[in-house]
Amino acid sequence: MPRLILASTSPYRRQLLERFGLPFAAMSPQVDETPLPGEPPGQTACRLAEAKARAAAATLGEACHVIGSDQVAHLGDQRFGKPGSAERAVAQLQRMRGQTVEFSTAVCVLDEQGQARTEVVPTRVRFRADLTDEEIVRYVERERPLDCAGSAKAEGLGIALLEAVDSSDPTALIGLPLIATARMLRQLGWALP
Repeated sequence: MPRLILASTSPYRRQLLERFGLPFAAMSPQVDETPLPGEPPGQTACRLAEAKARAAAATLGEACHVIGSDQVAHLGDQRFGKPGSAERAVAQLQRMRGQTVEFSTAVCVLDEQGQARTEVVPTRVRFRADLTDEEIVRYVERERPLDCAGSAKAEGLGIALLEAVDSSDPTALIGLPLIATARMLRQLGWALP
């Protein structure tokens, strides 16, 4: 087994981590993703990223570096999870129309002793105010963003729904902040340019 584990079966996170050219294995962590009462979105994302990494690490028979990540999309106190259905995706996007939604994306890297390095990267996304219901339905039918927080796949056709994106790391919106991940992996001795 590779010494690097991605505690996620998300194809988006896997594709992002593949950019580093490092051998890794992906595992499905079993974690309850319910937010705690009164927990701010960034804290939820950090807690869940670490919980996913620890859940995967607990199943390994050898010491590895384990990466966990989580993303919470929110508009004020309202959170937008993975819609799961086309109807919910349409409703989420209608609610976000003309609004600036924050996506809090956290990454946690566990070292071989189980010490956690965790960071959350906020991304502010402004959805087009002139976004029509027809455009939303057409997007959902074509892209099927049912497994994406907030129903917006910016790496695909979802970019056409947006007016602006503000983030220190463009990969955070897709689900794994690679700038922070690379920094953490270099601190653990991984050779990255």
